[in-house]
Amino acid sequence: MKEMKKTLPSGVVITDEGPEDITGVRNVNRLAFNGTYESDVVDRLRENCPEILSLVARKGAVVVGHILFSPARIEQEEGENITGMGLAPLAVLPEYQGLGIGSVLSTEGLNRLEEEGYPFVIVLGHPDYYPRFGFVRASTHGITSSFKDVPDDAFMIRLFNPEILQGVKGVAYYRYEFDETA
Repeated sequence: MKEMKKTLPSGVVITDEGPEDITGVRNVNRLAFNGTYESDVVDRLRENCPEILSLVARKGAVVVGHILFSPARIEQEEGENITGMGLAPLAVLPEYQGLGIGSVLSTEGLNRLEEEGYPFVIVLGHPDYYPRFGFVRASTHGITSSFKDVPDDAFMIRLFNPEILQGVKGVAYYRYEFDETA
């Protein structure tokens, strides 16, 4: 895995999301993704799932970046389900993109999840971006996405504990909030 850029633009700090950040998180997701689907998912997860990890990048009081991790599971045809985390969404205000904010948010979140003992993180994302954080095609480990028509190279997994996933093959699911449209 490549060494990641760890510095942030001047005045930008990474912290856990607080109640004062909710409007800013909605705004950064809306502007980064040109719509409200991601911010609506974040709101539903915040309301329904106490196990989320939500980090923000702030410059002063302004949220300029956001990353969210929520529980995900791998369902096997035979054997127990394995629970880990799913990364989605990762968003940075357009005028702050390309400055390393998304990389620092990703690295911080992944480091925390590894320290907490999660066995894996899945992501559906750009195949040129996420491998720098240790993500590989999930299919190389016998894991497929529950979402239909997902390109193989876009559905990835980062293993923290390969022993737990030894021989595991199945379908990975994000939480049901990702399936809701309203």
